[in-house]
Amino acid sequence: MKNPKSKQAIIDTYIDMRKTTPIEKMTVVSLCKNANINKSTFYVYYQDIFDLCEQVEDIIVEKITKSIRHPELAIDHTDIFTEEVFKSYQEYNELIRTLFSGSRRSALPDKIHQSLTELFFSLRPEYQNNPEKHIMFSYMIYGSYYAYMENADYNSQYVISVISALTKI
Repeated sequence: MKNPKSKQAIIDTYIDMRKTTPIEKMTVVSLCKNANINKSTFYVYYQDIFDLCEQVEDIIVEKITKSIRHPELAIDHTDIFTEEVFKSYQEYNELIRTLFSGSRRSALPDKIHQSLTELFFSLRPEYQNNPEKHIMFSYMIYGSYYAYMENADYNSQYVISVISALTKI
């Protein structure tokens, strides 16, 4: 029988362990021990550690996507859209840096791109078959994400304002 508290304990323990342990070194046994649950409970919800990893990442991506108030502005007002995306990244910054570290670093922009692309083209179907809009959208998501992450030493508001101005051009 499924117990939401057990599932949340698994997720919380996983996030806590990811702060110090790469996904490749985590085991179901160690996670269950730290969460104080049986292995059988873990397997009620997840196939393995990597399934847990994917599902937790998907939860964060969904939260980021849902927090963007105006996804329909992605093409016509790229600066506004870009600022909303980065404010969302900032809101979940600690989780992003924990969950999308090491070998999982490139998973966030890939998942964000997929999620926002689906959302945007559902809102603006007239752009669905426009290669220029697809290229522009990909460039905006990937380029701005990596520019933001690679310039973390600078003031985040300044970085966001520069990236937003560039995407507006």
